[in-house]
Amino acid sequence: MSKKKILIIDDEKDFTQMVKLNLEKGGRFEVYIENKSPHALAAAKRYVPDVILLDILMPEMDGFKVLELLKKDYNTISIPVVMLTAVMTDEAKAKSTSLYDEGYIEKPVTAEELEREIEKVLRIRDSAKE
Repeated sequence: MSKKKILIIDDEKDFTQMVKLNLEKGGRFEVYIENKSPHALAAAKRYVPDVILLDILMPEMDGFKVLELLKKDYNTISIPVVMLTAVMTDEAKAKSTSLYDEGYIEKPVTAEELEREIEKVLRIRDSAKE
């Protein structure tokens, strides 16, 4: 079975490194990181991930704008995006859903919870392809 590619878009470098180490530990995932939100679309096109984990609170461009750009681009529209954020308001969840996210996870999160959410999103995506 080939490794699934995950792209983490989050400005917190320590957090992204920790998530990368935890996800790659099991050998099922290959994880890429983009810490600058303006480069997120280019990173998604370069790595062609199976799932994107996206933070909301980032300088320069917030996660909502990144999600909007990802879902408007022909090359990235079908990549599932899971919001991974400390923003847990009903308004943020509603806005994220309206921009077609595939999941919403609250920080802090355990590696096991994150893996379960990624696997769930991958199963849904794979069943939709059939």
